[in-house]
Amino acid sequence: MIGDIHVHSSFSADSDADMEDVIRKALAAGLPYIAFTDHIDWDFPVTDVEYDFDVDRYFDAITALKRKYGEEIRILAGVELGLQPHLAERYGRLLREYPFDFVIGSQHLVYNMDPYYPETFAGRSEAEVYHRYFEETLEGVKAFHEFDSMGHLDYIVRYGKRRSGVYSYRAFADVIDEILKLLVRYNIALELNTAGLRRQLGFPNPHPDILRRYHELGGTLVTVGSDSHKPFSLGFAFDTAAAVLRSCGFTHCVYYEKRRPKFVSLQN
Repeated sequence: MIGDIHVHSSFSADSDADMEDVIRKALAAGLPYIAFTDHIDWDFPVTDVEYDFDVDRYFDAITALKRKYGEEIRILAGVELGLQPHLAERYGRLLREYPFDFVIGSQHLVYNMDPYYPETFAGRSEAEVYHRYFEETLEGVKAFHEFDSMGHLDYIVRYGKRRSGVYSYRAFADVIDEILKLLVRYNIALELNTAGLRRQLGFPNPHPDILRRYHELGGTLVTVGSDSHKPFSLGFAFDTAAAVLRSCGFTHCVYYEKRRPKFVSLQN
C-alpha cells in the first residue's frame, strides 16, 4: 500500500493540523508510512506569512511520535523547500545540518508573487503567467537540485481564472521538457500530487502527460503525496494516483528514508 509523503502540520504557516491527529488518521487509513513535509520558503513576499519553523523543535516532535507510534507506522521527517535561486546556498547548509529523510523542492512563486492572489494575473494572460512560472521553476532547479522530489510541477494551474482551460503539456513543452531533463540528470523524483484532484482540477499535479513524458525521458522515480493540510485529506485519491502512474508506464513509486529511495509496487 502507498503511504503519504507530502503532509503538512502546524509547523507550516498555512496549516493548523496537530501532528498526532495526523498520525491517528494515517493509522485509521492503514497507511504504512507518512512523511511530514512542512514548509520552509524563506523570503516569501507575502508580508503577513512566514514559511519557516523551529527545526530543532520539529525534530523533537518527530522523535516523540516515533517513540509512541513507531511500531505501527513508519514516520519520516521531511521538508518542502520553496525554490528561489538566491536561497540555494542557504538551503544546502540546512540540509547538511539536519537529518531530513525526504526533501521536496517546489515552486510557489511567479514574478515574485504568490499566484494564490488574483493580482498575480492582473494585466497578463494565463498562458503568459504559466510559461513564466515554468521558466522560474527551471531557473530554480538549475540553481538548486539537492532535493529528492519535484513537488506539484504545474501547481500554477490551480490558480488561473480558467485553470486548465488554456493549459496542456504541449503548450509549454519547450520549458517543461527542460525541467524534466534536469530531474532525470540529477536523479530527482517527480511527484504525483493528488491535491489537483481534490480541488476538482480534473487531474493531479502534474498532468499525466507530464508524468508520461518524464518516463519517456528516462525518469524512473515518482513519489505520491496528498499535499494534506488537514487530516481529512490524508491519502486522498491514492487508488487513482496508482492507476495514473501505471498508465504512464511506472511499476513502482518511491518514498525516501535517510534521503534514499525505497520502492513500493503499484500493482493492484
